[in-house]
Amino acid sequence: MRLLYDIGIGLYTILLSLLSPFHKKARLWVDGRKRLFDRIEQSIEKDAKPIWFHFASLGEFEQGRSVMEAIKKKYPDEKIVITFFSPSGYEIRKNTPLADYVFYLPTDTAAHARDFLDIVKPKFAVFTKYEYWYHYFRELNRRTIPLFVISAIFREGQIFFKWYGGFFRGILKHVRFFFAQNTDSVLWLRAIHIRQAGLAGDTRFDRVVELPKQRRTISEVEQFLGDHAQVLVAGSTWAPDERLLAELLATQKGWKMILAPHEIHEAHLQEIKQLFPQALFFSRFAEYTTFEIAKASVLVIDNIGMLSSLYGYGQFAYIGGGFGVGIHNTLEAATYGIPVIFGPNYTRFQEAVDLIAVGSGFQVGNAKELRRVVQLLSSGEQRTNAGEAAQRYVQEKAGATQIIMKYLETEKLIG
Repeated sequence: MRLLYDIGIGLYTILLSLLSPFHKKARLWVDGRKRLFDRIEQSIEKDAKPIWFHFASLGEFEQGRSVMEAIKKKYPDEKIVITFFSPSGYEIRKNTPLADYVFYLPTDTAAHARDFLDIVKPKFAVFTKYEYWYHYFRELNRRTIPLFVISAIFREGQIFFKWYGGFFRGILKHVRFFFAQNTDSVLWLRAIHIRQAGLAGDTRFDRVVELPKQRRTISEVEQFLGDHAQVLVAGSTWAPDERLLAELLATQKGWKMILAPHEIHEAHLQEIKQLFPQALFFSRFAEYTTFEIAKASVLVIDNIGMLSSLYGYGQFAYIGGGFGVGIHNTLEAATYGIPVIFGPNYTRFQEAVDLIAVGSGFQVGNAKELRRVVQLLSSGEQRTNAGEAAQRYVQEKAGATQIIMKYLETEKLIG
């Protein structure tokens, strides 16, 4: 099985190299790893002994952010090195002040794992949610460097729990401790005789619970909204989401919508322009007249980094991705105490399942269902109750970071 794993890693690397001339993300993935070890060796100070955080992408970074913030706040002399697998994480967070060093993760080969750890010499390693790399985990274990997984989540059907998943179960056994999101994850690990796990919760709650306090005002958005009472904020949307929203907006006279698409490349923005011909674009806001701003019903956010503040302007939130591989972050909206609407592919996301259960999350499969949900929530009482349930859910789930910090301090790994 290890041979097949290594072949798979090699084929994946070759495939991205072949795609790189034609695909921007593939090109960033490949180019970011050129002369990578030279850059790592030149950057990291000798005897720095950093704490190594690895994130698959941007979403996992947000899960680990609260732990890094807690470490930096209480132990400012601790060094942190971050690695990303995906360009969508690295390119956006490569200059984060939370880390002393940020790199792409070298591909998972035995030689790369040895070379990386020879240079970095981490005090301990923290992986987030998932991504279980055989050679890195094995080499960390061989060097007795503690490895932790925070916000870990497991479910029936994963390869670890199949009869043929022995190789992958072996990877899990290299982890010192799993800080699990839910009790089911702990029980699934125990079912395969892994007992170094405990319930901590999802660290994202510790991050998002602070967002309303840190929210910044955006003058352009306030000018666009005026005194409108019905505002829908649609975040991280894809083309199928945007088509549903266009149908909805055609039936909701007097509404305003803030649309923050997941992809902001020119081709997608042109598609949005065709769906919403009168839409304003944030990057060009200064060019619009007062009359155009007052008349427009859609403001397209064609940049990144604003979404967590934008939800504070809405009475409803629509989260994109539910007609693709899965929905994006629902918690950034829920923390503002507003109902959250999303597409059908949400079941892998525990927080979305929970939001539905407490009456603040609403799944829709087509434009008719979206209109029905919006009509239901147009009642002030219904919307208020759903929003309060969302905010209460976020607040009650916070606390995972404190549990993780206490463990690390008790084990004398920091401080």
